Amino acid sequence: MSTYNVPPTIRSLASEIAALAAVRGVDVYAVGGTVRDAIIGRAMHDLDITVSQDALGFARALADALGGHFVELDDEQAIARVVLDGRAVSYVDVAELQGSLDADLRRRDFTINALAAPIEGGEVVDATGGVADIDVRVVRMISAGALDEDPLRALRGARLASEMGFMIEPTTLAAIRARAPLVRRAAAERCRDELARVFALPAAYGAVVLLDECGLLEALLPEVTFGRDVTQASDFHAYDVLRHSLHAVEAVDMLLVERGSIGEASWLADAFWEAFGWCEGDLRIHFADELSGGRTRGALLKLAALLHDVAKPQTRTVEDDGRVRFLGHAEEGGTIAARVMRRLRFSAAEVRYVSRLVAEHLRPVQLAQIGEAPTRRALYRFYRDLGDAVPGVLVLSLADAAAARGPQMTSADWTRHVRYMNSLLVRSYGDEGILDPPRLLTGDDIMSRFGLKEGPIVGRVLSALREAQGAGEVTDRARAWDFVAAQIVEEEQAEP
Repeated sequence: MSTYNVPPTIRSLASEIAALAAVRGVDVYAVGGTVRDAIIGRAMHDLDITVSQDALGFARALADALGGHFVELDDEQAIARVVLDGRAVSYVDVAELQGSLDADLRRRDFTINALAAPIEGGEVVDATGGVADIDVRVVRMISAGALDEDPLRALRGARLASEMGFMIEPTTLAAIRARAPLVRRAAAERCRDELARVFALPAAYGAVVLLDECGLLEALLPEVTFGRDVTQASDFHAYDVLRHSLHAVEAVDMLLVERGSIGEASWLADAFWEAFGWCEGDLRIHFADELSGGRTRGALLKLAALLHDVAKPQTRTVEDDGRVRFLGHAEEGGTIAARVMRRLRFSAAEVRYVSRLVAEHLRPVQLAQIGEAPTRRALYRFYRDLGDAVPGVLVLSLADAAAARGPQMTSADWTRHVRYMNSLLVRSYGDEGILDPPRLLTGDDIMSRFGLKEGPIVGRVLSALREAQGAGEVTDRARAWDFVAAQIVEEEQAEP
């Protein structure tokens, strides 16, 4: 028999839960992923418990005792969440036993999740052989009926296997493949949350490849799989559109992972951080920042990498000389990406971020002719239009290049490309006035001097003035007055 040893980080919390259970006269068990992760030795970010009765009442009392917040997840099944702040875990999920403990565990999805133990440690209740499957690193379904009961379990199985580095047992893999189309029946928010956990993985590429092998990628993101076998220009692209998109995710993995934690092709990351080392801390903080719902910019960047060429199948043309082109695919891709994100119930901020990355992923290499440096005006417009999406666009553009060439990418070409992207940041941050030109005139100044009323003309003149400052054409107040006067004349002449 296996023993559940309470991780030191949650011993105090487990004791508080046990004390409350004793007062309320209920049995309480650590279950599922909590016991599984303790056996494996993985860090815990949440705690799953089951109580013998009155789960909702117990969860409310627990929230009060711990100074947390009670959230009812499922009234019918008696499941609630206690959200915590400043504790060892972010939340405690509380469920009510459905029958006996053994019967309750047998209704779960995979054997490695069908585990329970006393909250303060003790003998593991292993109803389906989950401990043995942990030992051999296998994800095995308890029954096909469990997958039928909740279609999202197929997606969760693939995600768990990727997250833990386990293999999916063959019969289970076949069952997941057979039921992959049914995942669309699950609530969009639940699908979103599982996908978000996939893209949050340090090695999201392997997880997305597994989703494709299971048929889950086609079920959830058919727009992406339309790129399968869609060929590109062979003199520049090593892969078809789908494989290129998958390898773009892999490239983002490499560029964002902690230094020294990757082996093959680590020179891609080495050259990247050699160039961007001056702002490494800021970049890592930027991509680790939560944009919405616990989802970070880094995870969303990987999703954008998968979606960045989503419009290539419908924009593909072949010229008379045999050249393959995808005119307008970035802009159209941004529209499709937004539609996909809304379908999966991502927040408005996430929709804007990902669709902007997709729509603008070609922008960095279009700022100037090959071999030339972008003008100050081009850089000003780049930052004005993209705002805080600039780092994501730069990394996505680099990942796109790495995935395009694949094994044909040389170290010299990559280093040259990375240095160009870095120069866009260095120049913009180093050249005073490109990013945030000083305010030389206000709207009140302009209205007072030229007798104008508040309105769109004043806004357009101020916008033009800021661009001229960013471009280095206006550097002081005297020149600003001359520029504004000329702009007002143009506005008046343009009026019907």
